[in-house]
Amino acid sequence: MKGLRVYVDTSVIGGCFDPEFAWWSNSLVADFRRGRFVPVLSDVTAAEVVLAPTRVGELHQELLAMAGPVLPVTSDALSLVAGYQSRGVLGARFRNDMLHIAIASIASVDVLVSWNFKHIVRLDKIRLFNAVNLESGYKALTIYSPREVTSHEAD
Repeated sequence: MKGLRVYVDTSVIGGCFDPEFAWWSNSLVADFRRGRFVPVLSDVTAAEVVLAPTRVGELHQELLAMAGPVLPVTSDALSLVAGYQSRGVLGARFRNDMLHIAIASIASVDVLVSWNFKHIVRLDKIRLFNAVNLESGYKALTIYSPREVTSHEAD
């Protein structure tokens, strides 16, 4: 499992400082620090972190140092988002959630992690996102919360 590429959405970074999610998010960050996984970040995450508390931004900077190139919002990602919207997966108000999915799908990451159980980590939504992905020529995206991905060894 060494070196799996794990797309991290903003909820996971913020989760490191939320009592409900801190143990699991911090365990995942510890896995990144140990080199067990490689964090994958995007321009969407960077834009969202700008609005977050300073400590979230600092952790984002640390993850950037461990990650490969930051994934951009491309015309292909916007086309995939349009597909999600036209299929009614999510409404336009949740564009960033769809962009996370699209960017991770196009990058063919091993897994996307999120604490967003309303719009992302939800079986019916995952199935709809993946139906559009497959119709658009991309592979199905694996989506879990950090709880299912981490080695469960916090620092």
